Amino acid sequence: MERRTFLRSSALAAASFYITKDLFARPKGPVYGHQNMRYTLDTKWSMADSSRFPVKDCHEMVQDKKGRIILLTNETKNNVLIYNKSGKLLSSWGTTFPGAHGLTLAEENGEEFLLITDTDKHQVYKTTMDGKILLTIDAPLESGKYKKKEEFVPTETTVTDNGDIYIADGYGAQYISRFDRNGKLLGIFGGRGEGTQFLDNAHGITVDRRKGTPTLLVTDRTRNCFKRYSMSGELQEVIELPGACVCRPVIKKDNLYAAVLRAPDMNVEGSGFVTILDKNNKVVSNIGGTEPKYVDGKLQRMQQAEKIFVHPHDVCVDNDENVYVAQWASGKVYPYKLRRV
Repeated sequence: MERRTFLRSSALAAASFYITKDLFARPKGPVYGHQNMRYTLDTKWSMADSSRFPVKDCHEMVQDKKGRIILLTNETKNNVLIYNKSGKLLSSWGTTFPGAHGLTLAEENGEEFLLITDTDKHQVYKTTMDGKILLTIDAPLESGKYKKKEEFVPTETTVTDNGDIYIADGYGAQYISRFDRNGKLLGIFGGRGEGTQFLDNAHGITVDRRKGTPTLLVTDRTRNCFKRYSMSGELQEVIELPGACVCRPVIKKDNLYAAVLRAPDMNVEGSGFVTILDKNNKVVSNIGGTEPKYVDGKLQRMQQAEKIFVHPHDVCVDNDENVYVAQWASGKVYPYKLRRV
């Protein structure tokens, strides 16, 4: 009898443990997204004191190899805010980038550095992690594509393994310029035009290494797509994203993430969401957007479904696959954190 009672008590205790464990494992609050890319939302992630460390437009974010989350804002009281993953502000710097827009993290000889585009100054800066300017790149007037520096309004950069820097002129003449690590112009392609190879609002750019041979993914925001180019500028593929005015492409492992500033076009204010594509560039989840639907292999038009975001401008995916969302023209809000469930 004693042994039977002991076994029954042990079984009840074990069951209680797993029920309790399951309850604790359940996400708190609503869950957003689709398929296996689902998240809870934390709108109060940032612990920064807004009176001391205000933001204007939160444009872009990256994570460095120390695990820190780095935010770029065009607020010149503190252009760069550096957080830990829990939202504690660790440090800040920068007062001279009124048009701070694009933020790229790159590595050279084992050392990390940042690339910042300034749409007001018409320049791109390479800096140390604490803000020392190492290189300034001006409008590539020598290309013959620009008559004056004001026509060059760079929005994003990406860096290759050998240190070449590609700059997307997303608010200017829509060219993609390639420079070496010392700022020497190597080539230029794209530009504004009606043909498929041309660009309109080339807002973002990144090197895609997922299939082995590196290629360039470039945003064509007003046309609701990403375009894949060879590293020398030949168009290879158009990734259609109907209804999604996407910002820069962000790659983490096999997935491609992007903030959707507005939907279904740039005329609809407050209509943003976040989209996630798999390794085959098929949309698998929309956070705050309609569930992705394919008919005969063709993606149907997407739009905002839940009012989570106003104007998401960039995403940063950390090493735990949580997503941080920076927003433009959204009431000077700090970034939100989406925790993967």
